Amino acid sequence: MNRKIICIICPRSCEIDAEIAADGSVTVSGFGCQRGKRYAESECINPVRTVTSTVCVEGHAPLPVRTDKPVPKAKMFECMKAIAKVKALPPDLHMGDVILEDICGTGANLIAAAGRMRNGN
Repeated sequence: MNRKIICIICPRSCEIDAEIAADGSVTVSGFGCQRGKRYAESECINPVRTVTSTVCVEGHAPLPVRTDKPVPKAKMFECMKAIAKVKALPPDLHMGDVILEDICGTGANLIAAAGRMRNGN
């Protein structure tokens, strides 16, 4: 199977050709640097994304949250369901504070992407 991948690692946006063999091995061409090569291989084998969302807490403005590292793309919807269940948060939350540890067994933590003041702002 062949795939065309636009690299997002650097501003060059190389168009990378990836060939995935029946045994799962990946051969890539068209990359401009080794980082692009690794990115294309990863996209074919186990694509990952940083999950971003907001947590709604009654009586407060929505709190932006994100994972502290990318999670497998296949687990994104499972992570979003876990995020939707978050309701109780401390009032003095700071940017970077962990909301959920090891979200859905991915090894990534869900962290606050902004702080929240005591008055609910």
